[in-house]
Amino acid sequence: HVQLVESGGGSVQAGGSLTLSCVASGYRNALGCMGWFRQAPGKERERIANIATGGGRTYYADSVKGRFTISQDTTKTTIYLRMVELRPEDSAMYYCAADDRWENCFQREYQAYRYRGQGTQVTVS
Repeated sequence: HVQLVESGGGSVQAGGSLTLSCVASGYRNALGCMGWFRQAPGKERERIANIATGGGRTYYADSVKGRFTISQDTTKTTIYLRMVELRPEDSAMYYCAADDRWENCFQREYQAYRYRGQGTQVTVS
């Protein structure tokens, strides 16, 4: 039973920074793709960054490119999202998602990822 647990959310002022973490546990084989989605009230959930854990290939949405950085630890069980120059429009619930297949990193839809976390709130004022 794979579990993803996010942490690191909080409230910051515009221009500030936060680092989110997502720890994966309970899987037998290495996860192929891990990433971050976010959803603001009244908006659709959007994919903002992901990483193919084997080769390290990353994807960023245009809205966060240059400000957010996704990374993984050496065990490939934890990913991070370093967020700088935060803006009020970055306020959202941030969700971690993962899948066994690295090819899933091409999927835009949150529901396409087999494993999903409960989310952590980020508020920028």
